[in-house]
Amino acid sequence: MSVTSRYREAWESFWSEAPDGQGAVFWDAEPALTAGLHLALFEPHVTSPALPLVDLGCGNGTQTRFLADRFRHVLGVDLSEAAVDRARDADPAGQATYRVLDAVEKGGAESLHAELGDANVYMRGVLHQCEPADRQPLVDGFAALLGERGRGFLVELSEAAKPILMGLARHPSGPPPKLAPIFRHGIAPGEVSDDAVPEYVRTAGLTVLASGELPLTTTEYDPDGARIELPSKWLVVGRTA
Repeated sequence: MSVTSRYREAWESFWSEAPDGQGAVFWDAEPALTAGLHLALFEPHVTSPALPLVDLGCGNGTQTRFLADRFRHVLGVDLSEAAVDRARDADPAGQATYRVLDAVEKGGAESLHAELGDANVYMRGVLHQCEPADRQPLVDGFAALLGERGRGFLVELSEAAKPILMGLARHPSGPPPKLAPIFRHGIAPGEVSDDAVPEYVRTAGLTVLASGELPLTTTEYDPDGARIELPSKWLVVGRTA
């Protein structure tokens, strides 16, 4: 079984068992606290806003629908068929479109680029879920979707997030209810060094146009009742002449 197959099955299992409704899973925070903050950083660097926008790793589509209010053509893609089915069900008006895509698989992103042309891409918290061998292929696929004119926004948990998550997981009362299923299904966040992400980007032929740090808001609360926020780093990337 390939690395990708292992976590595809983990994600299928996770999304098949997850409760329905926005906010029911750990990272499914309201867009005003997630994609809305990211767009304020991303949009000043988008040189071709009429291009399609791909939400890479869309999950149940909460952020995708928000993005569809601001871009003309938005496509949400995810490795998990169960996640894509949930995204479609949550979007009866068809604000966006959705499909299954394994962006790590060689040729998947290239085929989508051949269909869409250059695209802008939004990716939140996907890279750190990958096995190490799949991280560069994922960013290569991300770059393929951008083509020459697209701009990409990617945000990942920073190294400082891991001890916070491990502390929550090992709390005497057990991990918070929305965090526990992530570990149970074998999709616990992996460790990606802060320096590795821009290196993946450069290896894929992209340039970092802007970067910074921002808390990544979750839907869960710690044992003291405070909303859990995890440190993250964001990048705006694209090709330059």
